[in-house]
Amino acid sequence: MKQITKYQNFKVLVLGLAKSGYSAAKLLHELGALVTVNDGKPFEENPEAQDLLTLGVKVITGSHPIELLDEDFSLMVKNPGIPYDNPLVARAIELEIPVITEVELAYEVAECPMIGITGTNGKTTTTTMIAQLLNADRNQGIARLAGNIGFPASSVAQEAARDDVMVTELSSFQLMGIVDLKPTIAVITNIYEAHLDYHGSREDYLQAKWRIQENMTATDYLVINFNQPELVELALHTKAQVIPFSTEKIVPTGSYLKDGQLYFQDELIMPAEKLGVPGQHNIENALAAIAVAKLSQVSNEAIQTTLTNFTGVPHRTQFVGEIAGRKFFNDSKATNILATEMALGGFDNTQLILLAGGLDRGNDFDELIPSLEGIKALIVFGETASKLALAGQEAGIETIIETEDVETAVPLAFRESAKGDTILLSPANASWDQYPNFEVRGDRFIQAVKNLN
Repeated sequence: MKQITKYQNFKVLVLGLAKSGYSAAKLLHELGALVTVNDGKPFEENPEAQDLLTLGVKVITGSHPIELLDEDFSLMVKNPGIPYDNPLVARAIELEIPVITEVELAYEVAECPMIGITGTNGKTTTTTMIAQLLNADRNQGIARLAGNIGFPASSVAQEAARDDVMVTELSSFQLMGIVDLKPTIAVITNIYEAHLDYHGSREDYLQAKWRIQENMTATDYLVINFNQPELVELALHTKAQVIPFSTEKIVPTGSYLKDGQLYFQDELIMPAEKLGVPGQHNIENALAAIAVAKLSQVSNEAIQTTLTNFTGVPHRTQFVGEIAGRKFFNDSKATNILATEMALGGFDNTQLILLAGGLDRGNDFDELIPSLEGIKALIVFGETASKLALAGQEAGIETIIETEDVETAVPLAFRESAKGDTILLSPANASWDQYPNFEVRGDRFIQAVKNLN
């Protein structure tokens, strides 16, 4: 870690804890800053705040008093999930107090280069693929996962040595709070409409994502999805070297799919069918990862072996196992219709049993109907069970069963299946009607599969 002095006796307000705020507060304290932490969770239920207090950090919990900003702070480090219209954040901006996110701190102290990955879908899978590829053919240092993938970047940056590389998943929320952050390689997996409640408009969301490249120079590389005309147009407006990837056309300067084979700059890498994870979306993820690997001098042999053995990320079209000739996949992270559509694109519907359902946000599922056509059976649960059943009827699915939850859905799906079938949990809904988060929902699915034995 670089021993920087800019934060010595600097008054900093860390707004919001969780993993990233806790990590940022500890780092700033170590760098000599005068840190105040403000978190909405009551102190007695807040182990992070309790620990910071023992270190001598000033802690204010349970509410967000606007009077805090009377203390003449020089910087606010905001938890990415807190919107900019939060009264404390809005007031800080009025007072011209810089507002950053924790990834900016990580970049300031990191001794090693950073690879940054953003996009609407596929970030976590692509980030994980890249880290595994870079570690597969590495003589010195480690490719370290960081960022929105679950490892606070400011913690990873403190541990990383000069020969390492931080493979960092970056959300639009995090990117809105950067100043100097500059990846040596940046990846944009795709852009779809998302998080409009936070950003206000698609244009603002897109601009937040585009910030990943704003400090890049001609010595850096931007790996970007050329399936999307919007991104092709944006690629004309960066100083970085553009490395396109596409499943729809040959892009000689990048990575692409041609006749079922994956290429990089006209060099054959491997057959697409050898990928360890199914689906057109995972071919896109693999092409992006291959581009990064080739730019990083990873051998073709290492790429082939790594991507063939890649079985996915937990809760993202994760292969769980096979029982009596039935394959089980956990895609609990599919918390919206688009994610489920993409997952369904990787399977033969005639041998597929889909488990779906969850929190009712008031929408219907008409746009999912084309992807449901031909499915062997649909098992639905949660608040949206009846809506999904209706969509299934419109799609012509003959076997539709409503049940209580994921745990009861698994044995029902097994009962309806035959040897050679696939049973897929891809809910198309958030989990909060029945489970604390999508991870718990996915874990319950995995346990229910194990209980079939």
